[in-house]
Amino acid sequence: MAERRLRTGLAFVLGLTVLSGCAVNKGSALAADFEADWAGTPDVATVHATEENTLPFFGTSTGTLTVQEGTSADRVSELAGELRQYVAGRDDVTGKIAAADIIFTVVPDSARTDEVVSLWRSMSTDPQVTSAHISKPSRADVNRWRIVGTAPNVVGAMELFDDLTTGGGRHGTLTGVTTVLISTDRTVEPAVSVETGADGAVPVEAIAAFRAVVGRYPMVRATLRVDRVSIVLTRPEDRSAAEEVARALAPNLGTVEVTSQNR
Repeated sequence: MAERRLRTGLAFVLGLTVLSGCAVNKGSALAADFEADWAGTPDVATVHATEENTLPFFGTSTGTLTVQEGTSADRVSELAGELRQYVAGRDDVTGKIAAADIIFTVVPDSARTDEVVSLWRSMSTDPQVTSAHISKPSRADVNRWRIVGTAPNVVGAMELFDDLTTGGGRHGTLTGVTTVLISTDRTVEPAVSVETGADGAVPVEAIAAFRAVVGRYPMVRATLRVDRVSIVLTRPEDRSAAEEVARALAPNLGTVEVTSQNR
């Protein structure tokens, strides 16, 4: 019996030794490999990878290549192609590229990556885009994408949101986008944040209410969602009239909130 326990214990230790070659903290190992594999890549300013060690010998990593300022769009496209091939052979690695203040995710599917790069090209030359992040929230589901962006002012934010949700105008369509969130820069007044629903639904009534109010009354900020609109005005005396305007254009919203800086 003692001999059997000894053999079992030795087998367990040897098993751990073999598994350790696959790294107990797999996410950390993947991150280290990513940084080592991409170190010294021409036109890449920095290489950074994060890790998630979910369980022993299980984990994931997200690696980001930050491209040097002034790198051509063609070179960024080339790097995206190289990164696509890299992640295609590594199911537990997510690859991203940061270029011209825009971060985008690269996936193994070549057609989808081409779409993402095309969107990056148009957004990176759009003066109404201050920054953006084009991402795939779910590692397993390639058909759900999220675009988060900022614009220099209200006009730019609303135009960018319209372009990205209608598929027309300045930017092409990215298949499978379910969430678009566009905001103005934090220092801008009036400020606005507009977001689709989780299924990609556009907050039509909230936008209509906002546009009617912002055209009539001085505004600090507004939040536009599928189920609600929240507006903060500059002057308290405008609240009642502005709320009436907003409710008239958004009769089906669950929440229509109009306040002022001083409540």
